[in-house]
Amino acid sequence: MSEGTKRIPATLIKGDGIGPEITGATLAVLDALGSPFVWDEQTGGETAIAQGLDPLPDATLESIRRTKLALKGPLGTPSGGSYRSVNVRLREAFDLFANVRPAKTIVPGRYDNIDLILVRENLEGLYIGEEHWEQVGDDPKGMAVAVGRNTRAEARRVIRYAFELAARLGRRKVTLVHKANILKILTGLYLEVVREIGAEYEGRIAFDTMIVDNAAMQLVMRPEQFDVIVTTNLFGDILSDLMAGLVGGLGLTPGANIGPEAGIFEAVHGTAPDIAGQNKANPTALMLAAATMLDHVGEHDKATRMRNAIERTLQSGQRTGDLAKLPGTVTVLSTSDYAKAVIANLG
Repeated sequence: MSEGTKRIPATLIKGDGIGPEITGATLAVLDALGSPFVWDEQTGGETAIAQGLDPLPDATLESIRRTKLALKGPLGTPSGGSYRSVNVRLREAFDLFANVRPAKTIVPGRYDNIDLILVRENLEGLYIGEEHWEQVGDDPKGMAVAVGRNTRAEARRVIRYAFELAARLGRRKVTLVHKANILKILTGLYLEVVREIGAEYEGRIAFDTMIVDNAAMQLVMRPEQFDVIVTTNLFGDILSDLMAGLVGGLGLTPGANIGPEAGIFEAVHGTAPDIAGQNKANPTALMLAAATMLDHVGEHDKATRMRNAIERTLQSGQRTGDLAKLPGTVTVLSTSDYAKAVIANLG
């Protein structure tokens, strides 16, 4: 860290599977930039379980409460048993109501000039996890029942966030995605709220609405009609992965979980245990998440330099193996060599 650089406390969770490798690559680039972050390294997920800890240890929670800022590699939650998703628990613990997922073309592929942002409500809908069995005839598990719950207060909060984000970034339009033709109350609530809030931004930010199944088709057929999308938890989970597919996959799409008191920045892909420890994972998503984290703390010049270096590296054909089939002449690099190439392009 160079003299005069801000010192900003932040929590670091390297994650499971490929997490330590992509985190190491990301930290190398941040250090080369003159990182402002002073890391408090904590653990979680399957790594914590292997140490005899809860998947979301108290020490990790306490660290984020103190720093209000975290960079997180992918965390695994074992299937079955009593374990709840660590990611969902983190969102609940810190009221991380907005999940922000940009998708931007860096490497030309099936689609060019994609530049979209999806804002997903992060705390409600079917993700509240209220499920139970009901008996049908002699079968005590004859019917599975799940409860979805959306509140007007939460809809207002996330939709207003989407409009404010659009205004701050100079975006032109917000699209509310819903299923109010069938889920007339559960998602009709969002239709009511977007009309209320959208009227406040008249003349500044346009808005429209679209049924989710049509939105999925239109994202593939005419993605240029979208700019900022805001939607419910479940629809956002699905559409954000669809958007990642437009630009080359989850290895190129970062995520930010934003709340009133904390921000957690992450790679949204999984732990990829099949390639863990092989120095072949793509760290781009976590690097881009770190760039978003730099913007979040006001280090805009560093964030821009980091993004530009990543773009120059990928566009020059220096890529990890998962991107080798995208158009262009490609030199396949290991995780660590890819980080070195990004550092060389920092300028």
